[in-house]
Amino acid sequence: MNIRVNGQTLHFSKEKMTIIDLLSSYQLQEKIAVVERNKEIISKEAYRRTELKDGDMIEIVHFVGGG
Repeated sequence: MNIRVNGQTLHFSKEKMTIIDLLSSYQLQEKIAVVERNKEIISKEAYRRTELKDGDMIEIVHFVGGG
């Protein structure tokens, strides 16, 4: 499956993949990330059930603490 993540096309060997799987591959926790799929913001409650499809365009914004 090929998906575009933050402007970069990536290949994943999994046939089925959810947003949670994608976040895990980047070692991001769902509570600190906002995900947009094909220009639509996905609610955090839907991350586990939203399956990605070949050609999807994903934007991930995550929050980093500091001081």
